Amino acid sequence: MTHLFVYGTLKRGCKNHPHLAGQTYIGEARTGGGYQLYHLGEYPGMVTQASDTQGVTGEVWWVDDAALTHLDDFEGVAEGLYRRERVALLAPFDRLVVDTYLYARESGVRLIGTTWVEK
Repeated sequence: MTHLFVYGTLKRGCKNHPHLAGQTYIGEARTGGGYQLYHLGEYPGMVTQASDTQGVTGEVWWVDDAALTHLDDFEGVAEGLYRRERVALLAPFDRLVVDTYLYARESGVRLIGTTWVEK
């Protein structure tokens, strides 16, 4: 089992949320500073941004190993689209070990800041 921070289309109410079916929602969360979101069209990509002080908002989920394997495939980890890494969250989740998906490619698209809102 793994705690997973999601910040885009996997969040509750978004189009790819069904990929978390059967997993346990823990709560809303925010990363510490050092991260921002790129707009990649129909989905965001979280990237490290040393100058950021606000972090990124999202949700923490408790996912089983089968779901994590599925999500790694869905997020394109093997293809190098995203990489799963540990991320530090603010309280009350600051003591949890949490993974997230960071965008792993160069981006020429615009930064959108701290929160993804699906339209």
